[in-house]
Amino acid sequence: ELVVQFQVLNQSCQCLAWKPRPAGLWPCPDKSQHVVAGYSDGTVRVFSVSRTEMELKMHPHAAALTAIAYSTDGEMILSGGRDGIVAVSSPRTGMTIHVLADHKGSPITALQCTRKQYHDFGVEGGELWLATSSDRRVSVWGSDWLQDKCELLDWLSFPAPAGPEGLDSLPPSLAAFCPWEHGVLVYVGFGMQKEALFYSLRKKQVLRKISLPAFATSLSLSPAAPFMAIGFGDRLLRLQPCPAGEPQDYAGHDDTVH
Repeated sequence: ELVVQFQVLNQSCQCLAWKPRPAGLWPCPDKSQHVVAGYSDGTVRVFSVSRTEMELKMHPHAAALTAIAYSTDGEMILSGGRDGIVAVSSPRTGMTIHVLADHKGSPITALQCTRKQYHDFGVEGGELWLATSSDRRVSVWGSDWLQDKCELLDWLSFPAPAGPEGLDSLPPSLAAFCPWEHGVLVYVGFGMQKEALFYSLRKKQVLRKISLPAFATSLSLSPAAPFMAIGFGDRLLRLQPCPAGEPQDYAGHDDTVH
């Protein structure tokens, strides 16, 4: 059953994210649910599902958006564009407070925030977040949004053989914080081998690798159990237990699993 629909004329929606509910509060106290969406004209729109209306429109990008995420407390919106620019904007004020050009020139493929773990990374703030771009680079940041602090914690660059011309023909570079292993992120992308890499932010090295049947096209990590869901271009979805175990494969899609 279709409950509510938002339509923006003459623009394509490229990415979206739900606003996280406050920690430990269920049901959500203000009974409102929000979705943020990024569009091909560089705009960001915040929609209230409960009130069925657009609450805010911002224009932090000159290029089409390719990734978007809320901070863990829902107080900031992180957006990434096809030109590699990452913007941090406040949905309360509609202002863009940070513009980061570290990935400039390569489309942003993934953005993710997590509550900072164990405070042992030597940076201030309560949140870690990462940005991934098509050129196989991942930047990891520590932030304190209230203090307007945003500090680069780690910069990863993964090698790859000389590929075909044009990044569009390559599998995406994707990274995510590991929910069941603190201080670790998982990376998949075009590289020397078809594999998922587990990288330790503390040790600054790859801890382990899990071989894959092909280059991944999508990646999702379970928050409740040590499992990864990985999509592939040959219409396959794999459920992979971690750190080891027999994977389960699900066929039946009629196109690339995104």
